[in-house]
Amino acid sequence: MTALPGFVREYLSLFEGDQDDSLPASDLRFVVLDTETTGLDPRRDRIITIGAVAVIDGQILIEDSIELMLRLAYNSSSVTVHGITREEASEGLDEPEALSLFLPYLRDGVIVGHHILHDVETLNAALERHFDVRLANRHLDTMDLTLHLKAAGAFEGRAIDGFSLDALCDLFGVVPHDRHTAGGDAFITALVFQRLILLGRRFGRDTLGALTEPFVSDEIE
Repeated sequence: MTALPGFVREYLSLFEGDQDDSLPASDLRFVVLDTETTGLDPRRDRIITIGAVAVIDGQILIEDSIELMLRLAYNSSSVTVHGITREEASEGLDEPEALSLFLPYLRDGVIVGHHILHDVETLNAALERHFDVRLANRHLDTMDLTLHLKAAGAFEGRAIDGFSLDALCDLFGVVPHDRHTAGGDAFITALVFQRLILLGRRFGRDTLGALTEPFVSDEIE
């Protein structure tokens, strides 16, 4: 078996102990993440861009951010969403090089995103292709967190027009600049996440375990 590159070994070493579910949010480094991809199938489709920004103790740290563009082999129908063509990405990074920059940035941060499972599985597919490893980070979906808070009564008396990222922007008064770019969507989601963290403190959802708990329901109203 081929030896893992040093950056992968160093990344995996950060997870040799279990993370304590009782850790307060203020002690955690959250990495708000978005990827733009060639499609919706994590196994078949490829990453085009990765954007992420850190949130620590409720503060968005612009200086602790990353944005990567990968080389595209072909133009796909998703170009109508993200607007990036093969020609524009001709000087982008190869997938292994992008991962070699992303993992040292990510470290053991808690991954945050809207419908984040797609991004996580897309990155997992890339990591498995090249290094036969998967992400070890905990992750939370801002939609799940919103649903938990709604069930706790956090939005009583307020109209919620669905649970899309755009709907949450409307709910919290976030202006969605740079929508459908990885860096732009990561920053927009970070702004929404700031509001959710504040509500989490008020409604008893302020630890690693509580924040990353999936929302399970037979019906989402």
